[in-house]
Amino acid sequence: MKSVLEYFEQTAARCGGRTAVDDGERCYSWQELREMAQRIASSFVKQQDWRNKPVGIVMDKSVDAVAAFLGSMYAGAFYVLINPEYPNVRIEKILDTLGTDLLLIEAKYEDKIRACGYQGSLMDIEEAKRSEVREEALAKVRHSAMDTDLLYGIFTSGSTGIPKCVVASHRAVSDFIGHFAELFGFTEEDIIGNQAPLDFDVSVKDLYTALFTGATLVLIPKHMFSMPPSLLDFLCEKHVTSLTWAVSALCIVTTLRGFEYRIPKEVRRVLFSGEVMPYKHLAAWREALPDAKFVNLYGPTEIICNCTYYRVTGEEAESAPLPIGAAFPNRRVFLLDETGHEVKEAGKPGEICAAGTSLASGYYNNPEATAKSFIQNPLNPYYPETIYRTGDIGCYNEAGILCFMGRKDFQIKRMGHRIELEEIQLTLEKAEGVERVCCVYGEQEGKLVAFYAGAADKKELRRAAREQMPGFMIPDTFLQMEQMPLTKNGKIDRAALWSRYKEEKKKR
Repeated sequence: MKSVLEYFEQTAARCGGRTAVDDGERCYSWQELREMAQRIASSFVKQQDWRNKPVGIVMDKSVDAVAAFLGSMYAGAFYVLINPEYPNVRIEKILDTLGTDLLLIEAKYEDKIRACGYQGSLMDIEEAKRSEVREEALAKVRHSAMDTDLLYGIFTSGSTGIPKCVVASHRAVSDFIGHFAELFGFTEEDIIGNQAPLDFDVSVKDLYTALFTGATLVLIPKHMFSMPPSLLDFLCEKHVTSLTWAVSALCIVTTLRGFEYRIPKEVRRVLFSGEVMPYKHLAAWREALPDAKFVNLYGPTEIICNCTYYRVTGEEAESAPLPIGAAFPNRRVFLLDETGHEVKEAGKPGEICAAGTSLASGYYNNPEATAKSFIQNPLNPYYPETIYRTGDIGCYNEAGILCFMGRKDFQIKRMGHRIELEEIQLTLEKAEGVERVCCVYGEQEGKLVAFYAGAADKKELRRAAREQMPGFMIPDTFLQMEQMPLTKNGKIDRAALWSRYKEEKKKR
């Protein structure tokens, strides 16, 4: 099939009046979702040729946001959800990267977007939903579609301080979701409880698994994740059967002892990713849901959406990290050493690399970053073959199963998001009274600490951080230093900084 829309239309025809998406306040059936999407597309498809051009969507997580995604597809564009909760500075950087001529927007966010300097067209989603369907124009778009056309863009952190927009094609998403849904047995009887924000790639699995199979997608309100009783009541009331969540979200439930209040007994599938799953939290979930299947997923946004999976058996040794497992069908995952040779020996570390149809198309409007990470396979000198270098280090255990070991650079995974520490440092260094910044992440503790030299007040620095960055990038702790400790090579000594943090922690 050339387009994800073909799967969607088959599902809409088959499932018709069944609930497609439910955000807790409103629901759309499959038929209603299709009509809304076509109305939205018709509201702007007449203006210009949108093929492979970005349409920004500034909306809360809702049924209308999902309709807007599909509307962008019908118009031949690719969509990018711009989280309205982000600070203006970050939204300005996103808009500058996209250079889009159109934003679909909730009216309440118009002033915020104009304050970010946006001069393009704003289309109120309510107005777009009232448009007449332009069947001839939409058919013309579909006729010229290709499976390599772009479907969506998701922004990740960038080491230069500028966010990077990962773009995915219809072919890449179709290839991954087809295998994902089949491997884990999703059907139209499933009710998928969506945890992730719609600008985070975990949500891609929820949305398109529902779209391909006819399962109902339930969008869980964000505020419920700070109130486990409300969250668990919601899961039970909606009869949710499947969770594909970030590890941090699962840990919130167990940390706050949610299962002492209520257990969502209809959940039969729990898939998790984003960070290393702590065994004690996994054990608590497995004890609460003894009949459910648990799967560890691995893969960055640039590999749509995961490249490996591991089915939890309960026999894993807690002395070693949970394996990330085997490659999904139609992709190859392997390890390379620093010389570009493949690593196959058990216990020997190497960089995790991936190849296959479902790689992202690159970074939008950023050829330099694309060329750096999406490279020619060094194992294949015979013809062009693109692979993605993840920057993650892995090794094979004695059973030949792939395991994650950590990062090779200063990129981390936090709250399910992939973050460049350099971006945080560059942002903080711009604050008044700051001379030098170094951020260190303790993976075992799950703490991000910003060490800084200068006269800046900690409270003012934290306030400045909130004005510049989304919450998942803000350090947990700010520690003021007279000067940064250095290694023999003249680099900042991160190990010494972390020792200082531990000393300060003991004093409290």
